[in-house]
Amino acid sequence: MTTKQLSSLFVFNLLVVSAQANANQRWYVVNDSVMGGVSNSQVTQTQENLLFTGNVSLDNNGGFASIRTELNTQSQNTKAITLRVKGDGQTYQLRLRTTNYLDGAAYTHSFKTVKNEWVDINFAPSDFTLTYRGRVLEQQPIIDFDDIKQLGFMIAGKQEGRFKLEVGKIEFKS
Repeated sequence: MTTKQLSSLFVFNLLVVSAQANANQRWYVVNDSVMGGVSNSQVTQTQENLLFTGNVSLDNNGGFASIRTELNTQSQNTKAITLRVKGDGQTYQLRLRTTNYLDGAAYTHSFKTVKNEWVDINFAPSDFTLTYRGRVLEQQPIIDFDDIKQLGFMIAGKQEGRFKLEVGKIEFKS
């Protein structure tokens, strides 16, 4: 198996990689301010890691902060995703979307971090639940990792206060 690294963060295990698989590499912040909340967050990308930090506030019925990026995993034959993260002991979501829409359903899976420790977390397609605005949808098709158009992280679930998630690797395994 050959590993082709498109950036310091994304790693695809395959023989041939489309040049546009993650050429964009821009991260977008989407916080509860879209619905009147006052949480704030920022994303910083260094040569080695992605840093997602901020403050979650429950004021004005808020309570979430998130980041996302666009990518194209088509024809990657991805069977699993591995994250290498260092957190603050809080629970975060890995969020995958199969459309380019800013709003709409997302496949989500929560993961707990260990304060100030790097951990590797593996995800299979069957680990994800299809949700819309925090609610589980009735129909639950299994995600095909080759259909991912957006990938993101979210902190929610009434976890009020400061947060910090460091992402060292997002690996797509065939």
